[in-house]
Amino acid sequence: MNILLLSFYYEPDLCAGSFRNTALVKALLKLMPKGSSVDVITTLPNRYASFSVDAPEKEEHAGLTIQRISLPSHQSGMIDQSKAFIYFAKESVKRTNDKQYDLVYTSSSRLMTAALGAYISRKKNVPLYLDIRDIFVDTIKDVLPAKLSFLLKPIFSRLERWTINQADKINLVSEGFREYFEQRYPSKELVFFTNGIDDEFMQVQPKQEYIAKKDILTVVYAGNFGEGQGLHTIIPELAKQFEGRLQFNLYGDGGRKSQLDTALKEQEVHNVKLYAPVGRKELINIYKQADILFLHLNNYDAFLKVLPSKIFEYAALGKPVWAGVAGYSAEFLKKNVTNSAVFEPCDLKAAISSFEQLELITSPRAEFVNQFSRKNIMQHMAADIVALAK
Repeated sequence: MNILLLSFYYEPDLCAGSFRNTALVKALLKLMPKGSSVDVITTLPNRYASFSVDAPEKEEHAGLTIQRISLPSHQSGMIDQSKAFIYFAKESVKRTNDKQYDLVYTSSSRLMTAALGAYISRKKNVPLYLDIRDIFVDTIKDVLPAKLSFLLKPIFSRLERWTINQADKINLVSEGFREYFEQRYPSKELVFFTNGIDDEFMQVQPKQEYIAKKDILTVVYAGNFGEGQGLHTIIPELAKQFEGRLQFNLYGDGGRKSQLDTALKEQEVHNVKLYAPVGRKELINIYKQADILFLHLNNYDAFLKVLPSKIFEYAALGKPVWAGVAGYSAEFLKKNVTNSAVFEPCDLKAAISSFEQLELITSPRAEFVNQFSRKNIMQHMAADIVALAK
């Protein structure tokens, strides 16, 4: 059995897609019949320009080949990203031309990566398994200027329909996506394998409860600084309200980081520090030293359906979770994550009020951790993929 796995991000890049697909490959290699192989086609680490890590362009292990495509230099703008993807797509097609597969698996927060997988699977006449981590057509109206969105949405809607119709099975990482897909693609088989908690985070979950006893508590955010997160809309004023009580340490990079930095300086906010992205080992230590973990999504309709992977690693650390989210994410936190305070995105008054709901303690969330072990989730997903490839 030979499986092609397409993903724009893969280990050692820093993002949800990278962590998810690396864990899936490990699970596939354990489940596939003897003599099977997985071909991974991905990119050299490129998630953040400010975080560089070496990785070989080609790796070969027993039953596994990883090809990392070196992309042209690009920034976070749409034109640059489009050029980078076109290069990735051309190289992916070229590198698979002479290969035979039993299944194509594509992990996509980007519609175009899913479409690439659909093209290759159709060309080779093999099943397509799509892993959908975002709904691009649903998001486009919120993240692009209105005129551009008006022009592009019909094009991408047709591309989405063509891509989804090629799929033999579709996994949705969020139950919040269910209604969208059931209404538009009622004949398609849907499964739900969520994001989960990696072993690195499970190993450092707290064993007992302890209380934060500091004059100034540390609030940590780690992730992207983009339009989707909307940190620039909430952090400056929120931090200003808690000067003398809270220190905000934010780790990451993205298209809105400079705007956030400018706003902090203009408003003379002194209790926020911005840091470059860090590797997982260092990040875990940062989480362990934090008193509160912060999460925020912008107040766009598309984000009512998503379930950020960040929730899972935050929850594993046992820290209070302070989250500006709505829709399915808010429901999930309230139902599953004890000691989490949820407020409406970009709502300063609600954020301040919700903080008072937090218990300033670190305590185990053993039931949550057991339920959402990434290893267990990926074992079930790998079995589903292998069954389709037979």
